[in-house]
Amino acid sequence: MESIYKVARTVKRRERSLYNALRSIHHDYSMFIREIALLWPELALLANLRCGLWYAPQFDGVCYFKSTDGHNGNWSFSATRLNLHVAFLAAVKGGCIIVDATRNGKRFPDSMSKTIPIWTCVLNRALAELREIQSPLVSAQQMQTMPLQGIQLEDSSASCEAADGGRQQVLNSSCSTDSSSSLLTHANNPEWDCSLHLPLWVSNTEKNNIERLVEKWVQSFRASGADLSTLAKVLKKPLRPLWVSQKTVIWLNEVPDVSSWNFTPIILVSASEALTSPRRMSDPEFSWSYIAGAADDEESWARGLTPLLFWRHSDELVSGGPELCNCTVAQIVERDRVYRALRGQDAPQLRKKTGNKMPVLDGAKKDVGVEFPGSKTTGDEYVCYLQDGDGYRIENSHQYDMRDSSSHAEFHTEAGECRTDQSTVKQQELGANYIQHSATQQPPEHISGFHWIGNTGLAISNAECGQAVCGNNNVVDCVIECIDPSCSRISDMGDNHIQLPILSSKFDRHSLENHLPAAVDFARKKLETCQSLLIFCADGEDISVCVCLAILISCFDSTGEYLKDDAVNRCIKKNDVRQCLVYLSSFHSDARPSRGSLKQVYNFLLNKSLSP
Repeated sequence: MESIYKVARTVKRRERSLYNALRSIHHDYSMFIREIALLWPELALLANLRCGLWYAPQFDGVCYFKSTDGHNGNWSFSATRLNLHVAFLAAVKGGCIIVDATRNGKRFPDSMSKTIPIWTCVLNRALAELREIQSPLVSAQQMQTMPLQGIQLEDSSASCEAADGGRQQVLNSSCSTDSSSSLLTHANNPEWDCSLHLPLWVSNTEKNNIERLVEKWVQSFRASGADLSTLAKVLKKPLRPLWVSQKTVIWLNEVPDVSSWNFTPIILVSASEALTSPRRMSDPEFSWSYIAGAADDEESWARGLTPLLFWRHSDELVSGGPELCNCTVAQIVERDRVYRALRGQDAPQLRKKTGNKMPVLDGAKKDVGVEFPGSKTTGDEYVCYLQDGDGYRIENSHQYDMRDSSSHAEFHTEAGECRTDQSTVKQQELGANYIQHSATQQPPEHISGFHWIGNTGLAISNAECGQAVCGNNNVVDCVIECIDPSCSRISDMGDNHIQLPILSSKFDRHSLENHLPAAVDFARKKLETCQSLLIFCADGEDISVCVCLAILISCFDSTGEYLKDDAVNRCIKKNDVRQCLVYLSSFHSDARPSRGSLKQVYNFLLNKSLSP
């Protein structure tokens, strides 16, 4: 007889099936996220990695605010995840909408309840000091006259009234305001609000504890070397978070115009309902269990499916029902893996779990030990799904990456003026000491995911983009390739190309550190002759960023002047690495190096500075 605990686990596993998760995500988008995006179509729609990336088929960009930075007693402002591109995009668009979800039974994840509000407060105070606005504080009563209308949450007892053309309208304060005791609005510009805005469900004790740390974070932000002067030029109104969930009441005939607000809204949308357990739902065809925050922890349920693959085949997956869902997902994932393997991209083989047979669709064939070009040989048994006779039917598919979407390209186009101004202002400030190395050619406009790092002559990209760029000899002179040798497709660059099989810090905690000396030596030889250098890895976000960091710190000084071979070794500190990462991120907003990789960069630089 089975124990009650085993039965309970079986029921829970059945309720949290793959079909229920995908159907819940599709339900949240079609019934909620899409409607919110249509209310403010002029605002940029951003996904907070990684969970938020599942909740819409197309985003204007991504951001990375971690919930751990907002956990009670562990509040933090990360100098390595500044997300300044979000502030620039909000300044250009007049605001932005950030999508995320949680499955912990809470209405909002901590990333929205505290991490992002802390981020907006720190940026506002740093910009206020930059503007040199010093005056007495505005009272809390004056702050409540800010014009916010058209939105109301259902469970708040506090509300503030706002006048708009002689009409009195009510906004529930849990949607956008708080009772913060510290209001740092300056009289010279009463619209520049520097107060810490937290939702009502955050206790006063926690608010006060966070408030005590804000000034320390402002000092840390200022010391990071972020280019605040450019942000101050484009951001005309202070940033301010608003919270919207599925229980938020919005009067459709009175949807507020964001341009009428005296702040730049950061609308935080929690995609799912706040449920502690799955809820049974049904439609004319199927019955299924709704899972709150179904996209959270995708490694435990997605079975290799990515957000891009899901939305490309969403109709097929949803309409196929729970019986065919697992087979359809396995087929889609394997077809995409084969597509990438045939093109030399990172495509690890699917391993078959012992004792669990993978279902094979009708007409599919099973191969054992088949090795595709560029794939890694594991020796394990796996299943390939074939549809067209003995050959693979390959769709026009590629690995999911926000940089490859048309929406993200549009974001770069519209925000390009802002990015250009940022680098131009920095170059004018540094004058003759600015980095003199520059690339001989610019990449073709149709190549997305390629990022020049200022005028250093260094560039970063992912593997797919990097291999495409290397086919054009007019783009870059030299290449550092940080991927598995079996995935390499570069063969005609001679000594202008170096291949470094660097593994992620999850698999090898010293692989990056061991290969950095060769990367830095290669880069120094090429930079001395003013040659441009491209560094790329599988995703262009972690390993290639860290290699570029090591080269920037080793070959350039803090003013951007190239260092010769006879330069005296410098004493490198962690703050130097942070400042260099902030500089790099101003040109490559998708740079997200892991903590383990950054630690290896610092250890390499520290050992280098201590060596005789």
